Amino acid sequence: MPPRRVGLFGGTFNPPHRGHVAVLRAAAQMGLFDLLEVTVAGDPYQKRDRGDLMPADQRLEMAVAAFAHLPLVEVSDRELRREGPTYTIDTVRELLDAGDVVDLIVGADLADQLDSWHDAEELSRLVRVGVVPRPGGEGKLASGWRGYEIAMDPVDLSSTFIRDLSPTQDDLAQFLPDEIIPLYQSYRG
Repeated sequence: MPPRRVGLFGGTFNPPHRGHVAVLRAAAQMGLFDLLEVTVAGDPYQKRDRGDLMPADQRLEMAVAAFAHLPLVEVSDRELRREGPTYTIDTVRELLDAGDVVDLIVGADLADQLDSWHDAEELSRLVRVGVVPRPGGEGKLASGWRGYEIAMDPVDLSSTFIRDLSPTQDDLAQFLPDEIIPLYQSYRG
C-alpha cells in the first residue's frame, strides 16, 4: 500500500474561524492529499504566556465542530496527549513513523518564521510546505525549505481579531463557522 500524503495543518485555533475553513477547503481541492490532519496545539510554546489562550480541550472541541465535517479532514488530539511544549517536529515524526508523507500547511505570515521553530533544520528536510496566501505575508520560505502555494484568495482574518470582538451572535456570525458560535460564546463567558 502506498504511503498516505498528509497535509498537516496545526495551530492554536483560539478560536477556529472561517479563514481556517477556507484553507482546508482549498487544500482538499488541490488533489494532493489523502488526509488533512488538523492538530490543535496542546501547549503552544510560542504563545503560552498570552493571557487570552483558551484551555486546550475547549480549542479542540471547537476545532472538531468547525472542521470535522470537511472533506479529507481529521481533527487530531495527538498534541494534547503529549506532555510539555507542543512542537510540530514531534507530530511530523509520528506521522512519518506511521509511513506517511507529510506536508506542512502554513499561512504566508508564518512562512518566513519557520526557521525559528523547534528543530527547524530537521523539519526542513522532512517536509514540504504548502503556503497559504495571507494579506501582509509574502509567503517566502527561508533557504533550504521546499514549498508551493496553496491556491486560494487571501482571507484577511485572524483569531486575535475575533477575540477582540464582543462575543455577540451578530458580531461573530460573519467570522466564525456557525457550529462553533455557541461553544465560543459559552467559553468566553
